[in-house]
Amino acid sequence: MAVIHLTNEAFDQAVSNGIAMVDFWASWCGPCKMLAPVMEELGNQYEGKVLVGKVNVDDEPDLARRFGVMSIPTVVFLKDGKEFDRKVGVMPPKAFTDVLDANL
Repeated sequence: MAVIHLTNEAFDQAVSNGIAMVDFWASWCGPCKMLAPVMEELGNQYEGKVLVGKVNVDDEPDLARRFGVMSIPTVVFLKDGKEFDRKVGVMPPKAFTDVLDANL
């Protein structure tokens, strides 16, 4: 599975090693639905190199608070569990690949 759904319990272990790109989203969010296929595509493209995850902010409000997510979709980039970049809103795939490629 290229994109994994992360919970509060599994989050820290999942992102602790290497590069991770985590999409904070909600099922009722129109822009989140627009970004979903991009995340799936990037998950396939970077499989084995980058953990691509999704966090439903309605199911995991503590994670959203922890990362200060004020608007969705928000994509947070982490290296060894530490945030190094983020993108807010719907963006073209290149906005995400540029960050990933520069940090691999």
